[in-house]
Amino acid sequence: MIISLLFTEPTLFFLWLLAIVYGITIHEYSHVLAAYLQGDDTGKLLGRLTLNPLAHIEPFGMLLLLVVGFGWGRPAPFNPFNLKYRKWGEVLVAFAGPLSNLVSIIVFIVAVNILGPILGPFNLLVQLLGFLILINIILLAFNLIPIPPLDGSKLLFELLPDKYNHIKAQLSRNGPWILLMFIFVDNFLGINIFGRIFSVFFRLAGLV
Repeated sequence: MIISLLFTEPTLFFLWLLAIVYGITIHEYSHVLAAYLQGDDTGKLLGRLTLNPLAHIEPFGMLLLLVVGFGWGRPAPFNPFNLKYRKWGEVLVAFAGPLSNLVSIIVFIVAVNILGPILGPFNLLVQLLGFLILINIILLAFNLIPIPPLDGSKLLFELLPDKYNHIKAQLSRNGPWILLMFIFVDNFLGINIFGRIFSVFFRLAGLV
């Protein structure tokens, strides 16, 4: 895991840490911004409409991410009843996070293609850009999975007809446990569910 680099390659560890902090910060900030632009100032009042990483990093979630490869940031607060677009408002808030990661991926790919040939592949800035691309791809792909509390579930719930409200309720209640089960199976039984999902996005980005 990433924490092991602290003892073998401390420079790479801190580059990874910077990339993770950026990815989580831009993702959660974009959720809050999307809600604010729709008329909900809940996040702003709670000090979350900022690019200060301290507002968005959850210490225990960050520690787990570094140690076991799975973690989380502080969930973005918003009031769905304040949103301008009642039907699709929550979906817009949810997908603002992955969209910010997608925009970041494009920007960093352009930057690494410009700077890579000039500075060389072992330059620290070029390596940081590579890590930024990887972590944003992972955040984008992971959060599009339609299992609560991930962002993809908001679109799934909006598309499901009302006759499936009981399924929505069960997924909302049990989604985190289902997600943890998939993560456990993926990590300890070697099925590589998430690895296959991520590889699709890596291929689209031209990284494999």
